[in-house]
Amino acid sequence: MVTRLPPFFGLRALEAAARHRSYSRAAEELAVTHGAVSQQIRKLEEELGARLFERRGNEMIPTAEAARLAAEVTRAVGVLQNAVAEFAKAAERDPLVVSMDPQFASRWFPSRLPRLLSHPAGRHLELQVEERRADFVTDGIDVGIRYGAGRWDGVEAVRLFAETLIPVCSPELAGKLGCLSPADLAKAPLLHHRHRPWTLWFAPFQVTAPQPEGLVFTDSLMLVEAAGQGLGVALARSTLVEGDLRSGRLVRAVEAEAPSELGMYVVWRADSRKVARIQALRDWLLAEASASDPAAEPEPAGA
Repeated sequence: MVTRLPPFFGLRALEAAARHRSYSRAAEELAVTHGAVSQQIRKLEEELGARLFERRGNEMIPTAEAARLAAEVTRAVGVLQNAVAEFAKAAERDPLVVSMDPQFASRWFPSRLPRLLSHPAGRHLELQVEERRADFVTDGIDVGIRYGAGRWDGVEAVRLFAETLIPVCSPELAGKLGCLSPADLAKAPLLHHRHRPWTLWFAPFQVTAPQPEGLVFTDSLMLVEAAGQGLGVALARSTLVEGDLRSGRLVRAVEAEAPSELGMYVVWRADSRKVARIQALRDWLLAEASASDPAAEPEPAGA
């Protein structure tokens, strides 16, 4: 007596061969060779202890028992196909939950949101803005836009864009300071970020960065706002000030910029049931990042 199910592919071979009355046509449907179908049915006969087909001319005729079993397999396959279809529909119905940090959400993203909403990748999104790094398992997050070095365990990550560090200030302050060299900038009123020291920018010019004094910030947005109000020169992340530079609210205090080892990344779980929608959003974001910086070379989107 059979106590376990035979291999599923053997049952599929039986069902297709019984329906077509041909091993060859069954092989074509299953995208395997005639020999593979014949071998699967032979193994199934050995496991079930009964003959399943008889040759009559050019046809393979299932026995009465094999025909009944094939009919049940047909029904079972239909149930599985419906279940898979329902699973896929649920993945389409549910929102695609995207987590992003406040800096990205308030600076880079808003001007591009209308284009996203008119694109298929922008259908049924839920946007969450949060300081902390969201957990893909416990928080129900599908996609993360993260700032960092791109090395996180258990997820796929594609760089959206690299960042540079730019000295920026208000046009009024720039007019007062005049044309500055790196050495001159060291004597200008500087705004400081606790985690982004001016040494990152001054070091390549062999200029000693002044010790932090006056205003010291831990928030990048507040740093940029202070610069916009003419309170000093800020060393800003390029993506946070691109809109301010375009509008003229901020200007470069010095043209030179410093590379950063950090950047913005699109992050997701490879085993997500919404992976097709995630990839569509990822590709849209990469295209937007490339369009905003013609010199940028985003990483390939094949992860």
